[in-house]
Amino acid sequence: NTLINNIPAQEVNETERADLLHMREEEKLARDVYLTLYNRWGLVIFRNIARSEQRHMDAIKTLLDRYNIPDPVEATGDRIGVFQNQHIQELYYELVEAGNSSIVNALRVGATIEDLDIKDLEDAYNRTDNRDIKTVYENLMRGSRNHLRAFVGMLREYGSNYTCQYITQEECEQILSTPMETGAQNNQNAYGQNNNNQGNQHQNAYGQNNNNQGNQHQNAYGQNNNNQGNQHQNAYGQNNQ
Repeated sequence: NTLINNIPAQEVNETERADLLHMREEEKLARDVYLTLYNRWGLVIFRNIARSEQRHMDAIKTLLDRYNIPDPVEATGDRIGVFQNQHIQELYYELVEAGNSSIVNALRVGATIEDLDIKDLEDAYNRTDNRDIKTVYENLMRGSRNHLRAFVGMLREYGSNYTCQYITQEECEQILSTPMETGAQNNQNAYGQNNNNQGNQHQNAYGQNNNNQGNQHQNAYGQNNNNQGNQHQNAYGQNNQ
């Protein structure tokens, strides 16, 4: 909120308004599917990324409030699996059905959602010239790229993989071949968290503390990583000597 409030508001056209409404419910789609699949399979990755998706939803809500756009999530009572957008409603049912069939399919559903989210955010980003909206979209894209890395990484742990369906394969491979991103802008990211890159500790896009100059930091999913010691944990909570 602090970061966005420091950027002057601009007029919002109908395309920008429609994109904000769509992204508010698409981020809810991700959260709701992940919570549902967490209840089905108990994989921590779904619970943790669902929490991040709530922050994504909150970031879009900040813009809806700023431009006095009625919130579709409030209109449906923020109930899990209930959407105003009928396409997103149908997609929720399809994704949950696919994810309920096996753990591997559930992880593939996660990758699919992030793949779609990146594409839709990129398109919405290119359709706006509002700096505050662009700032939020940039941070959400960064988060979605991290989520895609996490789901595909775990799929590979299960001996499977994912082929992107929405973004280009070139972009997909570039994302998967690069490290997790942190998302700091002007010492605060789109979620209003402080990032102190020159001190002993800062927060990443999901609100975890990262100590880059000390002995320990946390990755995007809340595990501790001891980069200077003998042991650290990877994104899936496994110890690596």
